[in-house]
Amino acid sequence: MFLNATMLDMQKKKIFVEIEVPGQLKRRLAQIIAKWSDLPIKWMKEENLHITVSFVGYVDESVLPEICQKVRTGVENFEAFDLEFDRIELGPNAADPKTVWLTGKPCSELGVLNEQVERALGMRPESHKEFRPHITLGRIRKLKWDELAEKPEISEKINVSMTVDSLSIMESKGGGAEYVSLEECPLV
Repeated sequence: MFLNATMLDMQKKKIFVEIEVPGQLKRRLAQIIAKWSDLPIKWMKEENLHITVSFVGYVDESVLPEICQKVRTGVENFEAFDLEFDRIELGPNAADPKTVWLTGKPCSELGVLNEQVERALGMRPESHKEFRPHITLGRIRKLKWDELAEKPEISEKINVSMTVDSLSIMESKGGGAEYVSLEECPLV
């Protein structure tokens, strides 16, 4: 029996590298966004909130140990750093939004971290002078959003910070409904 391309794709794992959001910040964000629960937005589960550093893509399970080793080695001398966030807003473009984000102040360390991870994985990293972090809080349900007579404004100042002291290599399952940690890579 021959396997078709769809069956082969199903055997691959959707992998990304992320920064875990601390539990206290996750709880605070869940409380804040609760006031917008009636809007046509698919809100992220509290446990799935994260900052994507690099999307690796769909890979064969057999290469996962190599990916984990390369990321671990690529960041083994990277120093921990802090991220500051200052606003919940529609993104990436408020005029035609697709998501609701917690956005942060530009952070050169995050850009360098992204470059190091992608370089370690043999990807072609972009050079970032400034890398503005964001946490996706929800995804706009476009058809229902467009039907709204008056578009809601989602823009709120918030001052929070977090320390980045590790990265996680994650697998996305069930269309992004569940994330499973494959490896944690500590920073120094």
